[in-house]
Amino acid sequence: MRIAVCDDDQNFCKEMLKYLQGYFKEKKLRQPEYVCFSSGEAMMKAGGIFDMAFLDVEMDGISGIHAGEYLKKKNDKIFIFIVTSFPEYLDEAMSFRVFRYLSKPLDKARLYRNLEAALKIYMASDRKVVVETKAGVYSVVAEKIVMVEAVNRKVILYTLKREFECVHPIKYWAEQLTDKCFCRPHRSFIVNLKYVQKFDNHLISLAGDRVAYLTRRKYKEFKDAYLFYLESEK
Repeated sequence: MRIAVCDDDQNFCKEMLKYLQGYFKEKKLRQPEYVCFSSGEAMMKAGGIFDMAFLDVEMDGISGIHAGEYLKKKNDKIFIFIVTSFPEYLDEAMSFRVFRYLSKPLDKARLYRNLEAALKIYMASDRKVVVETKAGVYSVVAEKIVMVEAVNRKVILYTLKREFECVHPIKYWAEQLTDKCFCRPHRSFIVNLKYVQKFDNHLISLAGDRVAYLTRRKYKEFKDAYLFYLESEK
């Protein structure tokens, strides 16, 4: 997951970043990639696709409203939070389906409630990832990925129905597969907790007769992630 924070007040950016990091730590969720911008121009120039954005309205140059419209064109499923002291922009912000409107100064409890609502929708959606191979480019629902394996200088992505030899390294997939159901129990494996059937101190058995390695130092982290995943699915 990638989150953008765009505000010309650097103190506010630091405060927002602190709150966001605190939320993910409190919920024992993997920290997203955070990118902070001091202007709408800087964010648009940087490009990139984000899953969530916190935007100020009143900035020199491009406003948060126009910056949000730009982000929507890049990813129409993005969760946009407008954060400002100017309620008169509410109608304009809602015109391009802003997820929430938050006022300054920030109310931490309200921020966390709305962040939780956004994450529930995000985690439940059929998010797709692009799988590039030498034979072509494919779109795969992330949740249907059983595991990714790096072996003999190759990276293989497995679903229940087929496998793909990817052109990207496993580091790339670690950055892409940040949903709560994915965990990296070994430097050569990323597994989907949804498909775990059993595991011990060394091996993880998954659906489709797939097997992944589990290092000793990663055992507790993996066990905690698996139990947390099961609890969250109840």
